[in-house]
Amino acid sequence: MTMTHFKPRLIVFDLDGTLVDSSPDIAIAINQMLSELNQATYSEQEIKQWLGFGATKLINCALTGELEPKIEPANLRQAMRLYFNFYSANICVNSQLYAGAKEGLEQLKLAGIKLACVTNKPALLTLPLLTEIGIKDYFQFIASGDTFQRMKPDPLPLLEAAKAIAVDPEQALMVGDSINDIQAGKNAGFKTAIVPYGYIGKYSIDELGADYQINTIEHLAKLVC
Repeated sequence: MTMTHFKPRLIVFDLDGTLVDSSPDIAIAINQMLSELNQATYSEQEIKQWLGFGATKLINCALTGELEPKIEPANLRQAMRLYFNFYSANICVNSQLYAGAKEGLEQLKLAGIKLACVTNKPALLTLPLLTEIGIKDYFQFIASGDTFQRMKPDPLPLLEAAKAIAVDPEQALMVGDSINDIQAGKNAGFKTAIVPYGYIGKYSIDELGADYQINTIEHLAKLVC
């Protein structure tokens, strides 16, 4: 499906896996945490499949080695404290913007389209990453995994973004790389777009059922501007 007949007034972006490839720094912090706890470490590729569900789920997966942990590990709190310390200290060392991300944001901003960032990453990590990588000022609204009582795939953060910017959900587009992003968008009544890179997890792009597929954020800008 093309965007010929859909011109969004608001575009909400996921962060990790959509705008920023943050997995190198996340993987290093996770493995530092595991080493400190005398547990086995994992490859970046293995850790990537656990991303997109918030820090608690990520650390649960790392501690158990399971994609769907059945129990909460006894050392979860200690592990989270270690992870936040390690990651906060090195949040933007190897992380990079995906090709076309900043260029696309700039074009969308110049076109007068309102932009928001809604991520499941905790706020204490979200804002430093957006700032250090140089894209924080593109967004009129930013919500993290702990901004509201519920996070993606719940529609609440997206609906709050639309409300804050005074745009009807039918005039908004959610852009992401994972099942949580697409489900949140659909649950909120937004149109949805998927990028072919990022941390898609166990699903194929077709299985996610997004309304649109885009190659890059710059490609998106060319379609809607």
